[in-house]
Amino acid sequence: MTADADFDAAFADLARLAYRVAYRLLGVRAEAEDVAQEALARAYARWRRVHGHAEPWVARVAANLALDRLRSHDRSRRAEVPVADAAAADDATRAAVDRLELAHLLSSLPRRQREVVVLRYLADRSEADVARELGTSVGTVKRHAHRGLATLREAWTGLDLEPIPDRGGA
Repeated sequence: MTADADFDAAFADLARLAYRVAYRLLGVRAEAEDVAQEALARAYARWRRVHGHAEPWVARVAANLALDRLRSHDRSRRAEVPVADAAAADDATRAAVDRLELAHLLSSLPRRQREVVVLRYLADRSEADVARELGTSVGTVKRHAHRGLATLREAWTGLDLEPIPDRGGA
């Protein structure tokens, strides 16, 4: 099979994966589609190098592109909207602030922890799949997932986010 035919055969699965990862971080369909398209273009350009581990590579690229997009689009807005004030904002604003904070926290994780968390929880991969895709053991995946999630939970708790008040009249 030629490299182009090999890429064509993997394209649909890789496109779904890239979109799913990007959408979970961005929450906006059009932006997730743009990120997925860019991740696939990069995969195609490097196909001979990445075809043996295309899924984790594409998931990582999609996550990195989505994180970059969040940082660039909302850098100034994020500085102006303190997270504590987000509880008084509407649901959409709160969700956007939460995504920004998650993106920031993910980018602060060590590389391997970030890869495991992205593949395991954003790309919905099993521990065995993540281990195979990263060329490591299931135990190592579990350890990185545990440590990465613990770091995220600790940092997220440190934000002192209050629940969104119920808008109902009850």
